[in-house]
Amino acid sequence: MPAAAPLPARRPGLRIATWNVEWFDRLFDDSGRGYEDHQPSARYGISRGAQLGALGLVFTALDADGIMIIEGPDTTSKRSTVRALEWFAQKYGLRARRVVHGFSSETEQEIAFLYDPDRMQAHHDPIGEPTGKRGPAGETTEAPRFDGTFRYDLDTDHTPDTIRFAKPPLELVLTLPTGRSLRLIGVHAKSKNPHGATNEASRIRISIENRRKQLAQCIWIRERVTEHLTRGEDIIVLGDFNDGPGLDEFEKLFGRSGVEIVLGQDRDPAQRLFDPNADMALCSRFGFCPTTARFYLAPQKRWFEALLDFVMVSPGLMVPEPEWRIWHPFQDPRIMALPELREALLQASDHFPVTVDLAL
Repeated sequence: MPAAAPLPARRPGLRIATWNVEWFDRLFDDSGRGYEDHQPSARYGISRGAQLGALGLVFTALDADGIMIIEGPDTTSKRSTVRALEWFAQKYGLRARRVVHGFSSETEQEIAFLYDPDRMQAHHDPIGEPTGKRGPAGETTEAPRFDGTFRYDLDTDHTPDTIRFAKPPLELVLTLPTGRSLRLIGVHAKSKNPHGATNEASRIRISIENRRKQLAQCIWIRERVTEHLTRGEDIIVLGDFNDGPGLDEFEKLFGRSGVEIVLGQDRDPAQRLFDPNADMALCSRFGFCPTTARFYLAPQKRWFEALLDFVMVSPGLMVPEPEWRIWHPFQDPRIMALPELREALLQASDHFPVTVDLAL
């Protein structure tokens, strides 16, 4: 049997990643130290120590300069996202060892950015005016801050609905040693799953309501993207959108997915973002589509895969052309040839990382 091929050398430049790590919070105590034991993790069939080890192996293999972590460890009066992730980085000797955390989530799932301070500086830089629970007090041309309230007419009844993020997007400014800067927006958009449905009628009602809210969140993000592009700023929008082109039957009701809205598919090329995986899904609704998440459906006794995670870049970052990669163990032969990494990806999370290499 031939030896497993090593992962190809990464191209020079900047590697940015996003990864939704399932139940990351449950792997740490209140002091931010990991549970390196044999007790069950929140992921089915794996111990806390084994999941931590798998995560350490994958983060090391990613070798990213910056990783947008979705569903990161919680921040409360007792717990700290930054403390837990910096312990994790030190434990596994990661280059990306500093952490930026923005507005706290209403859930136990935080958005945080883990980065290499030798390759960049990163700071939280939220844009927009703070709002109350009812939204902006007067007329404004700028989208409100992501920890506030966005007013948008979801159901065309001429009465704006109020939209909030349970997990406010993380807005960052990255500054490179050359002095070049770019903006990042880390996203965990609302799930469309009909949690709490008791019958088919409530399933449909909750699904439609959740899709409306998810689309409104994406419109809110798109307004912020437009502001940055209009100012000529480079921007990357990345994370888990809980959505993708052609993902469910309700997309026909609304005409397009939230991902298409953020990409700006209907806009001038200078105002669009680009992600080749999203483009492939748009062009191949009845054929092959890349996927980034893998879930077990107990009633059907089978696995379901979906494209939920994206790294979208602005036109100014497209020259020379970036290189995207989904670290999917069954779709990437380079990973398939490395059994240890393949198994670690399956143990670590129900999502797979997505990276983009930018030749900056």
